[in-house]
Amino acid sequence: MPDPGLTQTGVETVRVDLGPRSYDICIGDGVLASVGEHFAELRPGARAAIVTDETVDVIHGDALRAHLDQANISHVTIAVPAGEVSKSFASLQDVVTQLLAAGMERGDVVLAFGGGVVGDLAGFAAGITRRGMDLVQIPTSLLAQVDSSVGGKTGINAAQGKNLVGLFNQPQLVLADTVLLDTLPKRELRAGYAEMLKYGAIDRPDFFAWLEDNHAAVFFGGDARRHAVATSCRVKADVVKADELEGGVRALLNLGHTFGHALEAAVDYDARRLVHGEGVAIGMVLAHEFSARMNHCSPDEAIRLRAHLTAVGLPTDITTIPGSEAFTTERLMDAIAQDKKVKRGALTFILTRGIGEAFVADDVPRAEASAFLDQKLATKE
Repeated sequence: MPDPGLTQTGVETVRVDLGPRSYDICIGDGVLASVGEHFAELRPGARAAIVTDETVDVIHGDALRAHLDQANISHVTIAVPAGEVSKSFASLQDVVTQLLAAGMERGDVVLAFGGGVVGDLAGFAAGITRRGMDLVQIPTSLLAQVDSSVGGKTGINAAQGKNLVGLFNQPQLVLADTVLLDTLPKRELRAGYAEMLKYGAIDRPDFFAWLEDNHAAVFFGGDARRHAVATSCRVKADVVKADELEGGVRALLNLGHTFGHALEAAVDYDARRLVHGEGVAIGMVLAHEFSARMNHCSPDEAIRLRAHLTAVGLPTDITTIPGSEAFTTERLMDAIAQDKKVKRGALTFILTRGIGEAFVADDVPRAEASAFLDQKLATKE
């Protein structure tokens, strides 16, 4: 595979080491321009199916198609509506149907070109079409660059909860062009930042402290942003190498997600009210506060986390979600009970002993979680 560092400056490559399923994550401003070169090396003679959303297609689609044209790579584009609404059975069927109608073969390549929704949907479609097509992830959101494009987890939502239908499908390559993030709304950048901060909160306290000092530079772009994205990808790559199929330590990457996914379900995945990264931000605060309630950590840890999330403009309380007055503990607990970490009905949470000391807590008493949520729903902070 060509070394992007030969033709571009400021590009970092992170290797996801999974034996025969290993792949590179190329990170930096302008790496999208190398897609044709990478593609020709990866799968010479193959066709490309660009799966994207309508918003990304308008902003960046022509640039991607031009790079493929320059490399004489035949391509088709499949655009779905933007937003969580496309993580559905209907959208999955639509994408698979269009892949087949376009005559895409098993040796062709699906390019997942968008944020986390597109990456999950396209990755799932690639994994099941013709019993498995190759996949390249080209994430266009910060959340996707630091989290969802790496590690092979793909899927869609079900009525019972988020990401409950899917499969593990590792890509052959990830191209994370950090300059594409300049077109994101501030809200989407902040949402991705929550997933980035998560890595520091799990087991990288030095990275957490670095983000506290450098978050403004990360949002501005350039070297700080690239460093933060690359550091996040290295953390995730290490975890995925140790536990590819989430049988153990990989569950730590769900810090904040058990609560966050329940909140997303409570708003019916309405991004106008709550986007995924905002749910994770609130969920991380809840996880730290619940940990303090269970005497695993000091309340000061949650205060520190809350202060930083507030400083970057992320929500930290359930009651800030529009319509949260209609939330009930029963509704949230029902969603938590559908969480993928639940085993034979026993509740599992990712809790913490402090910033950078997350752990998997098995068999958390349902009554404790319910009482905690009762308190949070009744409190205006």
